[in-house]
Amino acid sequence: MAVSVRRREGARQPMQRWDPFRELQEVQERLGQLVESGWSGGSVSDVARLWTPLVDIEETEDAWIIEAEVPGVRREDVHVDVQDNELAITGEIKERERTGILRRRTRKTGEFEFRVTLPGQVDAERIDANLRDGVLTVRIPKPEQARPRRIDVKSGDQ
Repeated sequence: MAVSVRRREGARQPMQRWDPFRELQEVQERLGQLVESGWSGGSVSDVARLWTPLVDIEETEDAWIIEAEVPGVRREDVHVDVQDNELAITGEIKERERTGILRRRTRKTGEFEFRVTLPGQVDAERIDANLRDGVLTVRIPKPEQARPRRIDVKSGDQ
């Protein structure tokens, strides 16, 4: 089951390198929104539900491999976009209709987004995305000229 990869021409937002302090600030802002909604009589569902999936990024000699946890997302509800060396994974996990009373909710639903700028050039024509068992795996090959090359060292006697 392959996920479609779309090459983006116009960017909605500039992509940024991972910054742990920015993430801490976002958590603080979301907590502030949660507290504010509690005091104003709003509900938790009124708070923006955009979230970032858990992601592993692995670099091999010839590619970057990104694994994002998106349990319950349907293939048609996830989008992988690449522009230059910037990757965006966006989508939505839709809330299912329930007949009973929901007593507890800890699973994430709603729109999600993950963005990263990779440290080198990418081969956009050979990107592969696959969704299996709630994990989206995106393999982004490096172009031939960007791959490391081992140079044999010769002695002056040769």
